[in-house]
Amino acid sequence: MPIGEFGGAPPLASEGSPALTTPMYWVYEMAHAALNPARAVTDATKILFQNPLNPWTHTEFGKSVAAACELFERTTRRYGKPDWGLDETTVNGVRVPVEIREVWEKPFCRLLYFDRKLTRPLPAPAPRVLIVAPMSGHYATLLRGTVEAFLPTHEVYITDWADARMVPVTQGRFDLDDYIDYLIEMLHALGGNMHVVAVCQPSVPVVAAVSVMEAENDPYVPLSMTLMGGPIDTRRNPTAVNALAEDRGIDWFRNHVITKVPFPHPGVMRDVYPGFLQLNGFISMNLDRHVDAHKALFDHLVKGDGDLADKHREFYDEYLAVMDLPAEYYLQTVELVFVKHALPKGEMTHRGRPVDPSKIRRVALMTVEGENDDISGLGQTEATHALCPLIPAHRRVHYMQKGVGHYGVFNGSRFRSEIVPRINDFMLSAMTNKKPSLTIAHSAAE
Repeated sequence: MPIGEFGGAPPLASEGSPALTTPMYWVYEMAHAALNPARAVTDATKILFQNPLNPWTHTEFGKSVAAACELFERTTRRYGKPDWGLDETTVNGVRVPVEIREVWEKPFCRLLYFDRKLTRPLPAPAPRVLIVAPMSGHYATLLRGTVEAFLPTHEVYITDWADARMVPVTQGRFDLDDYIDYLIEMLHALGGNMHVVAVCQPSVPVVAAVSVMEAENDPYVPLSMTLMGGPIDTRRNPTAVNALAEDRGIDWFRNHVITKVPFPHPGVMRDVYPGFLQLNGFISMNLDRHVDAHKALFDHLVKGDGDLADKHREFYDEYLAVMDLPAEYYLQTVELVFVKHALPKGEMTHRGRPVDPSKIRRVALMTVEGENDDISGLGQTEATHALCPLIPAHRRVHYMQKGVGHYGVFNGSRFRSEIVPRINDFMLSAMTNKKPSLTIAHSAAE
């Protein structure tokens, strides 16, 4: 599949004899299976020491045994895809139920719509927003808080990317070109009049998709795009993540992190960057903090502090749920975004044609960054403005949120109270093609 001057997706380490493929995934599966008997014994022991008829249950020793069993179970469990848990929202002060419906699907992605069951008509149509979730390890449910914050005032859609190990090889490969194609097809399926919000990694393909649509005068181009903590130009204020990619180079990633999906997963023999390996990277960045958190969970369980224990479970049920990425997509993203900086250099292509953000003229642009972001450094997302000179000054905004890191750019209390109102205001101004309000103008000056 041609990718312009780069001549195609990077060749995979596994293109050759399957016997020579890096066996890490197979070893992981065998280790996980080998632990099943121990997990069964641990579960039975936990039930025994939580049974109120057992006199040991009410002692510190019994509570410690039960707590240790839970920690063992949680640290050896394979976490499945979390539920959204968004059954209702508040619209104009009225609680309304929410139904999550699939409105578009292809092998590597579903488009979900959060249908608010309104009991009375709205005074004005709500803005329609497509949230493009990262395809970078965690499931789209990581943006549960993002969706929840937009639901009261917007018609919300979100990309629900598939776990690559669940996609049979007969469905073909998936690379960065396919990602861009998916976004364009979604916007066509939604019929226009949309706002796009890209959270982190999708910022690059979103800019590329909008650039392609503008170059073709596509009538379904979005009204606005909001890029949040995205690696548009990682040469600016590079972080440890950016430095790792440049220091190691694409060959290191190709040879050390790509493997084949083992039996019995539906995607058996597909080349992937496995989720368990990504999770190892996530945890190793803050190992001490995660160890302390699990020690604290043990203490909460022994002391019977159910609320704090539940908060730990809720966080780690999401954090430890990871999915596999298609190898060709992952390697292309590393190479083009973090090593070659293709988009800001004007060297990125889509299906052999140049991706030119300077063609963007009808789409309002907002960029959002976090002061303490250690994933996408300050200035990396803001760089988009220099790439889009045809967007009028009154239809572009940059906002830097003080006191938050990467996660705080799209979730948490400051996101809800400081960032969401500004995005709402920006979208309304984009719909009317008017100048932003004083609130937005002030945030841009900051």
